[in-house]
Amino acid sequence: MSDKLCVVMPVYNEEGSIGAVLEKWTHALDELGINYVIRPYNDGSRDSSLSVMRAAAAKSPRIDVHDKPNGGHGHTVLTGYREAARDGFDWIFQIDSDDEMGPERFHELWNKRTEYDFLVGRRDGRKQQLPRKIISLGSRLCVRLFYGKGIWDINTPYRLMRTNVFRRYFTEIPLTTFAPNVVLSGLAARNGLRSYELPVPQHDRTSGEVSIRKWKLAKAAARSLLQTISLSFRIPASKRKA
Repeated sequence: MSDKLCVVMPVYNEEGSIGAVLEKWTHALDELGINYVIRPYNDGSRDSSLSVMRAAAAKSPRIDVHDKPNGGHGHTVLTGYREAARDGFDWIFQIDSDDEMGPERFHELWNKRTEYDFLVGRRDGRKQQLPRKIISLGSRLCVRLFYGKGIWDINTPYRLMRTNVFRRYFTEIPLTTFAPNVVLSGLAARNGLRSYELPVPQHDRTSGEVSIRKWKLAKAAARSLLQTISLSFRIPASKRKA
């Protein structure tokens, strides 16, 4: 039987793009002949994102829409990871709903999955303002200092994870964690998971809403940094490597 894949896709106020994003990913995964389900998680959107997702699901049995109160990106992806692990999927792939990274190179990650436990798309061509560059650098240095050297793009929203390896981490990271993907990248490094990183083009969003702006960015970065450091002490290393 082929590996079962769950695509976890957090959605917040993306009415202008989510329909096309779902169509694009279902087409690409169908072309690859993958046994998959896409689970878009509506994180309390204030626009018509939920209606657009439900309309897409009515056309494709591969789309399983989940609706939840707003809890933020971290809460949403962790909820998706835990539910996918509970439901017996072999692999979990997380991708954002903003259409900044497409499925064009996903097949390269999927075809290498037998050799690795953690496969990510490094954001290629990413444009950041100076404050975000500083925050990204600080996060990367923090992970290397407290967890060890691993992938370069520690918070990429383009990650394929072997469920039976990551299941424990999904439950040990609190749902209140602001940037769980950063912590997961750190845990992968600490525990010597077989990791692979592939450059994947990133494009500027053409619609939707950036959830963190201006002074909130610094506050969010500080929160993420403190949580990442704290969890490095609270979550012990695995007794064995994958």
